[in-house]
Amino acid sequence: MCLNKKIDGITHTELSQIEQELMNEGLSVKEIQRLCDVHAAVFRESLEQVKKPETIPGHPVHTFKEENRAIEKNINENLRPALEDFKRNGTQESISKLLGSINLLMDIDKHYSRKEKLLFPYLEKYGITGPPSVMWGMDDEIRELLKSTIRDLKEYNESKKGAVEDKLNKLINKIIEMIFKEENILLPMALDTLTEDEWVNILEGEKRLMS
Repeated sequence: MCLNKKIDGITHTELSQIEQELMNEGLSVKEIQRLCDVHAAVFRESLEQVKKPETIPGHPVHTFKEENRAIEKNINENLRPALEDFKRNGTQESISKLLGSINLLMDIDKHYSRKEKLLFPYLEKYGITGPPSVMWGMDDEIRELLKSTIRDLKEYNESKKGAVEDKLNKLINKIIEMIFKEENILLPMALDTLTEDEWVNILEGEKRLMS
C-alpha cells in the first residue's frame, strides 16, 4: 500500500499533533521546520480534501485569507513576470521592476506579525506550541530572504545573477508553501480550538496593531 493510501483522510489537527509530539520528544524546532515541508507535501492531497470552515468578512480568518490572495496576486502578476524579464535581460529596468514587486511583498511582515502576536498566544494557551514555533521560524526565514534579496538587487552586478535568481525562486516557493500551511493547517486548527470571545479579542488586537 502506498503512503498516500495510508494517510488518506488525515486532518489538520492530526498533522499538528504529529509536529507537537516530535517537539515533546525533544526534536529541535529547526529540524521540525525541515520536516514540516515534507509533512505538508506528503499530506497535501488529504488536507485539501478537508472541508474548509465557513468564514465571513471581518473575521480574522477571512482577513488572513484575503491577504493571502493579495500576496498571490502580487507574485503572479508582478514578481514572476519581473523575474522572467530579469532572467532574459538582467537590465537595470528589470531590476527596478523586481525591487518594486518585492517592496510590495514587505507588507507580508504585518501579516506574519499579527499571526504571531495575536493568534499564536491563544494556541499556546491550549498547549499547542509545536506548530506555532515551527511556523514562526519559517516566517523569519521568509523575512530574511526578502531583506537579503533586496540587498542583493541594490548591490547587483552580473556575477550575482544566478544567485539572485535562485534566491527569488526560493522566496516565491516558501511564501506559497506558507500560504498552504496557514490555510490548510493553522487556520482550520485555530477555528477548531478558539472560542468566539477569543476571536473577538483577536479582532480587537488587529485594530490596535493596524491603527
